[in-house]
Amino acid sequence: MEREFTVPLDTNARMRVRHQIDKGKVRTFTVQFEVFHKEQWAPVVRYDTAHNFAHRDLYTRSGRQFKTPLGMDFNQARTFAQRDILMNWQEYRRIFLGE
Repeated sequence: MEREFTVPLDTNARMRVRHQIDKGKVRTFTVQFEVFHKEQWAPVVRYDTAHNFAHRDLYTRSGRQFKTPLGMDFNQARTFAQRDILMNWQEYRRIFLGE
């Protein structure tokens, strides 16, 4: 089962979630925090399972990214990612925009 949804955080910030679940286990996921910057949605923080391991990518305004492995299974990592973004999105946005 694949599911995708967007959670608006304010008028210029959102969290997008996509995951594939099979028999109660997360097989793949992407959880991404984005801000509307310069007339388009820009990724700020993305958690995903690309490269077959759970990790976090932090982005700069220029598009540079910094990858950090999470060291947890996909179920734990997806839950962690959603909680982290919901709790810290304002700080991520502040850092990204250089406020």
